Amino acid sequence: MTKTGKHRIGIYPGTFDPVTKGHLHLIKRASKLVDHLIVAVAANNRKNPLFNQKERVDMVKTDIDNMYEKYCDIEVRGFDKLLIHFAKDMKANCIFRGLRAVSDFDFEFQMTGMNARMDADIETVFLMAADKWQFVSASFVKEIYSLGGDVSEVVTPAVEARLKGKFGR
Repeated sequence: MTKTGKHRIGIYPGTFDPVTKGHLHLIKRASKLVDHLIVAVAANNRKNPLFNQKERVDMVKTDIDNMYEKYCDIEVRGFDKLLIHFAKDMKANCIFRGLRAVSDFDFEFQMTGMNARMDADIETVFLMAADKWQFVSASFVKEIYSLGGDVSEVVTPAVEARLKGKFGR
């Protein structure tokens, strides 16, 4: 609770196809800033995800359950509507967005502007990816793994096992 007695709820949305250690690092950092964090797994069928939404929710839950450091209650939920509507439904005060590079900023800046037009009371908070995770993306993880590469440094063993199940190796 804050000094005003208000419960701060944050949302960290993404497709998480699959969840990476970079995502987990941002989840840990976001959990320091709110009383309750909702990791929101988008249906996002436009991206043709490798894993269905239930599988992605399960992967994120498993990885969060195994996190050593959590600074607030963390909940994982799927959603299939506009993020700003989901945030409003969850009574969220803020949306956390991760930035890896300048190229991420342009898209995120535009989305933040549109979200602010729809609900000016929900703030967007940008968290810069740590140096170690700046070049990690779920798309790269899938491509590298599908071509026989090693992704063990950027995903947890649980996620690597899921990838193995999808690619049969």
